[in-house]
Amino acid sequence: MIKRGFNRQKIKETISQIKEEVSFPLSNIREEFDEHLAGINDNTQEIQSNFTFLLELDSKIDKIAQRLDKIELILTEKPQKIDLKPLNQPEKQVFCVLYTEEAPLTYEDISNKTGLSSALVREYISALIEKGIPLTKSYYQGRPFLKLDPSFKEIQAKENLVNLSLMSYV
Repeated sequence: MIKRGFNRQKIKETISQIKEEVSFPLSNIREEFDEHLAGINDNTQEIQSNFTFLLELDSKIDKIAQRLDKIELILTEKPQKIDLKPLNQPEKQVFCVLYTEEAPLTYEDISNKTGLSSALVREYISALIEKGIPLTKSYYQGRPFLKLDPSFKEIQAKENLVNLSLMSYV
């Protein structure tokens, strides 16, 4: 057999020399990786904050789009033409009672406020409806309550569709 002679000391020195030669470049590579990792972390945080900002911006844009849609709808709506037939004096009197009250009224309430009988008030209410005045009739405990449509009230206040004047009551 051939005896191989390994010099342990020489091997240790060689390993130590290789370690020294490799450790400096490896430490440089490690530093570069650490710097690169720090850069990636910074970029990730920046990307995350940009993403959050974009989500908020998108939400605001959606709200603006909804508001623009509402405005467009309002601007494109054609005002509905209300075709009313002229009211006589007692009908105007009943109309004024309904127009000035916010709460629904019974026939008796209207009768008390106008001084007309309940039977006449019922006839004038029917006439108002036939002439195009939008009234809402609801029942509470079996009693009918009448109220002028709120949107019509608003239009009446702006355009005086019923042609009310102080001179007609003097």
